[in-house]
Amino acid sequence: MQRWRGLEDIPEDWGRSVVTIGSFDGVHRGHQLILRHAVERARELGVPAVAVTFDPHPSEVLRPGTHPPLLAPHHRRAELMAELGVDAVLILPFTTEFSRLSPADFVVKVLVDKLRAKAVVEGPNFRFGHKAAGDVAFLAEQGKTYDFEVEVVDLFVTGEAGGGQPFSSTLTRRLVGEGDVEGAREILGRPHRVEGVVVRGAQRGRELGFPTANVETLPHTAIPADGVYAGWLHVADEAMPAAISVGTNPQFDGTERTVEAYAIDRVGLDLYGLHVAVDFLAFVRGQAKFESLEALLVAMGEDVKRCRELIAAYESGERGERGKEGDGGDGGDEGKQPR
Repeated sequence: MQRWRGLEDIPEDWGRSVVTIGSFDGVHRGHQLILRHAVERARELGVPAVAVTFDPHPSEVLRPGTHPPLLAPHHRRAELMAELGVDAVLILPFTTEFSRLSPADFVVKVLVDKLRAKAVVEGPNFRFGHKAAGDVAFLAEQGKTYDFEVEVVDLFVTGEAGGGQPFSSTLTRRLVGEGDVEGAREILGRPHRVEGVVVRGAQRGRELGFPTANVETLPHTAIPADGVYAGWLHVADEAMPAAISVGTNPQFDGTERTVEAYAIDRVGLDLYGLHVAVDFLAFVRGQAKFESLEALLVAMGEDVKRCRELIAAYESGERGERGKEGDGGDGGDEGKQPR
């Protein structure tokens, strides 16, 4: 996959392409419908599929201090888009000057002059340009002038998450913030992930027999509510079952909120300074302060046991689903395998 930051990074000899534009935070199952359609249309036309997104989030420029928690950093979004077949990702720096581009100027400068769009694929509520004045109807009119098609894809998927609300990045952020990582997983089609570098903490976990990786998360990361979760700690290409703690460590009167992952049944890991990822599979219990250190140790042992069971059940189900796929079954829900 090609990755460009800014219009100047696009090769001068870039040919026609199929384009889709959006924040795509989380690349959730609604986004996936649009991206897959763009890829399919690109293959039909024999041209590359390009996804266009923005950095920073437009709200931070238009309303400073309102940057939403992010479900996925840009490099992770690009990885997920590549898995869907997208050929190139263009990250447009969102500045005050850029925000003042009229919808017509946006079409010419981005879609026509640089990406040479042959088709543009969007959701029905897509808005763009200064004060979000452009919509899909305006885009279709511009397409008649500049020789590109506009295709509208209904991205509104629903399920049990959020009480049946349409899947969206906003809903996913809310569920993550509430600790409902199972609901978030339904929307995303995979476990919610946070990333960062492993740093030295108080090392109490090591002293207690449960050494953890203290993850310094990336700015604006959407972090689940305080509590204990089952999931995976990803180091390089290895996914290790993990018990994950989010919170301030009230047992020791902590004040700083941290994300710590204990790699279950692994010993002798030296992860300091490494970039790692943590996937959240299921909520186990809320954050608590115990009456004694002994009570804490008992609870930690039970947490690890519960995490081990939840992960084993999930992975067993995954093997079963993959077996169905091999037998020509429908394969169940998309994207369940953490990646």
